[in-house]
Amino acid sequence: MTASLNPEPSVDLVTLGQRLRHLRRTRGMTLDQLSDAVGRAPSQLSLIENGKREPKLSVLQAIAGALGVPMQDLLRPEAPSRRAGLEIELAHFQQNPAYQALGLPVVKAGRRLPADALESLIGMHRELNRVLTEQTATPEVARRANAQLRADMRRRDNYFAEIEAAAAKVLQSVRHTTGPLSQRGILDIAAQIGFSLHYVNDLPASTRSVTDLKNRRIYLPQVASGKGHDPRAVVLQTLGHFVLGHNDPADYGDFLRQRVEVNYFAAALLMPEKFAVDFLAEAKADRALAIDDFRDAFGVSYETAAHRFTNLATHHFGIPVHFARVHETGIVYKAYENDNVRFPSDVTGAIEGQPVCRKWASRTVFEAEDPYSSFYQFTDTGAGTYWCTVHVESTRSGEFSVTVGTPYEHARWFRGGDVPGRTVSTCPDPDCCRRPPVALVDRWSGNAWPSARVHSHLLAALPPGTFPGVDNRDVYDFLERRA
Repeated sequence: MTASLNPEPSVDLVTLGQRLRHLRRTRGMTLDQLSDAVGRAPSQLSLIENGKREPKLSVLQAIAGALGVPMQDLLRPEAPSRRAGLEIELAHFQQNPAYQALGLPVVKAGRRLPADALESLIGMHRELNRVLTEQTATPEVARRANAQLRADMRRRDNYFAEIEAAAAKVLQSVRHTTGPLSQRGILDIAAQIGFSLHYVNDLPASTRSVTDLKNRRIYLPQVASGKGHDPRAVVLQTLGHFVLGHNDPADYGDFLRQRVEVNYFAAALLMPEKFAVDFLAEAKADRALAIDDFRDAFGVSYETAAHRFTNLATHHFGIPVHFARVHETGIVYKAYENDNVRFPSDVTGAIEGQPVCRKWASRTVFEAEDPYSSFYQFTDTGAGTYWCTVHVESTRSGEFSVTVGTPYEHARWFRGGDVPGRTVSTCPDPDCCRRPPVALVDRWSGNAWPSARVHSHLLAALPPGTFPGVDNRDVYDFLERRA
């Protein structure tokens, strides 16, 4: 059997066809004449010229011989002329599934198509492609994407071996051998990757950092944002995009995935796996695992320590866990689980934005006598009994509880695992904590008219753009000033 054309897997059939047609016409040959020279039907050659058939290697060799050119001339990736380049671009656009889904006819870009019409079609296709690429995502799209991402994290037990390896390689490159990562170490990492750090007071409001790829500079705020962001983490997250080989996000799901990966990368540098696992192993042996101690040992925020614990607890110690960041109003802002705890969710599977049970530690902590001290609780649920440790942090958006929990049988490894406090949750049964008591219903039903606080962001589409919410005009103006 004669081999198919596969010596160059990257050969584009549309470009190949254009080059063939250009060379044939340059030599003044008709399709019939070329057909006689190579012993193939003109219809077959026409399909090849139109990019609709992959020629066999023997046919391609015969065509090159008939045209008197090396076969490599047919395989070159560049268009033979500007006009041919536009025709190739139009063919590619019309092969795009997004265009085909519109049900519009395919325009043949032959010699009869005027140049200005071809230019106009290309311009419209480019704009259509841009709009589709930057299409505004709805909140439903975001919720589904986040639910899918959380499912992937659960499948991995929230442990990303490839990111751990990348972080370890970076630490080795700057000869970091022990303990937490210092500011000096961060500067060394940036230099190792080829960037310089610049602290400024005029970053665009929609950004936490801006990277100038042309001059290899990373611009960061002079003053921390005040939102609980560790300034070291912001630098490492930015560097993580380049170490992990990220490209411009393809869609909102890709944007969320990249954000999770760079957050993980930053935590893996601030709390290196080897030292973090050694620390936790010693604490587990003493039955004294504590997120507070983990935080203090590495000088990070409580939330970073809690996240990092979920990265390592199941993979290294076989302890299934859940994590939640819950607003004082009871609304979930972030959550993760691989211990079968049943977070409330909507029909898309999304957890974020849902109210948690009033009996859960994430909410009872706000009623504690001293909510800012270590808080522990057992909770009986329909999925089993869980033990939780909770920390409350104050922000400009109100107070949040940060919870790490685990099934009853694993509580023995934690400090506070013998706490007597216990609640019973029967949610999603509305009688658990959502349906008002009968006496209050009788007294107030029909006599209450609350004026709801509408959160406008719940009604809005997600910000458009490759990097959602970022104003490119502000970014480019900033870079121009700093260049």
